[in-house]
Amino acid sequence: MGKLNAQPVNGFEGLYVLTPAVYSDARGSFSEVYNRRDFEEAGIRYDFVQENQIRSFYGALRGMHFQRRFPQAKLIRVISGTMLDVAVDLRPESASFGKWFALEMSGENGKLLLIPRGFAHGCLTLSDEAVCSYLCDDFYVPGDEGGFMWNDPAIGIAWPELRDGAPPLLSEKDRVWPPLLL
Repeated sequence: MGKLNAQPVNGFEGLYVLTPAVYSDARGSFSEVYNRRDFEEAGIRYDFVQENQIRSFYGALRGMHFQRRFPQAKLIRVISGTMLDVAVDLRPESASFGKWFALEMSGENGKLLLIPRGFAHGCLTLSDEAVCSYLCDDFYVPGDEGGFMWNDPAIGIAWPELRDGAPPLLSEKDRVWPPLLL
């Protein structure tokens, strides 16, 4: 049934932008968001064990998060609304260590972002409301979470400016993360 367009992100080993096939007719549309066979044919092999869902309002910025001892690969999709998803490579042996990649994802464009283990992840809601779902290949481990400043100047993520120059909406935890020491 479904076919997957899997595009590796140039310069980031294991990072992919994926677009599943969409079948539309007068009723609406259908797509296989995840099909293990299609992923394996594209050379992508993960055993996803947990699904998380986020509902966020305009200007909500979540990140930059990772797990220290139990890293997770994530397959991210935006179900409705629009978000900017950002991945930062934290793998010291990687040629892209400390570099970031951003992708605008929406319910309309149907893009998926596959982030391998060893990356930090964050997202900014660009629509009035957005719903995001993501699969993880390992479980969340309380107490193992790490993070760094969303606006760390050493990383230099180019977050878009919000309406009226408003600051992003941050959790208390995201307000106090330290810079990432490269």
